[in-house]
This record gives sequence, structure tokens and C-alpha cells, in this order.
Amino acid sequence: QLQVLESGGGLVQPGGSLTLSCAASGFAVRDYGIGWFRQAPGKRREGVACIASSSKSDGSKYYEEAMRGRFTISRDNDENTVYLHMTGLQPEDTAVYHCAVQEWCDDIIHAPNSFSGSWGQGTQVTVSS
Repeated sequence: QLQVLESGGGLVQPGGSLTLSCAASGFAVRDYGIGWFRQAPGKRREGVACIASSSKSDGSKYYEEAMRGRFTISRDNDENTVYLHMTGLQPEDTAVYHCAVQEWCDDIIHAPNSFSGSWGQGTQVTVSS
């Protein structure tokens, strides 16, 4: 069973930074596409970023356009954890951020609202002064 546990959310001022963690159990992070989607109250899920498997693919990193240049996804195989480093946060980034796991990244980024893989309960990110 593919299980992930998110952490690292919190309250941050506009322009601030946060790093989210996605700790995996029951599988190796190198073997799957792992990414993040987010959901704000009353809104649909939105893809954020994904890193492809390094054992079955080329480990490429993908970003939703609005996050490109501000967010960085990375993977630590020894820690079996994926990270999302977020900078330049704005109030519109406020949402619950979920870590998601699937063989490939496509649905995590492009179709999070019909995502059929595994995902965690999420961590709240609030950007406010």
C-alpha cells in the first residue's frame, strides 16, 4: 500500500517561504511519480508540481505554470521523502497541499480532480499578513 504523510505547512507572511515534506512508506520514492496538488476552500484541486520516477523514467520535474520559478520539487532517496520548497508565497497560494503518488506525473499535474492514485490527508498552508 502506497502511503504518504505530509508535513511542513503553516502560517507565513506574503513573500515568505515554506518547505513541505512528503514522507513515503511501503514503497521507494524513486520508483513512482510523486507530486503535489492543492485545494483551496470552495475551489477545485490544482496541480502544483511533480517529480518523475528516477528508476522507471528520467526523474524530470514538472510544474504548473503559476508555480514555475517560485516552487522547487526535490527527492531524497535515502530519506524516502519528497520536498516542495515554496518561495514568494502569496495569499492566493493558501490551500491544503496534498502529496500524491502514481506511476506517472501526468494526472497529478494535469488532472488532479480525476486523480485515481494515492494521496495523503494534506498540510495546510496559509499566507496572510
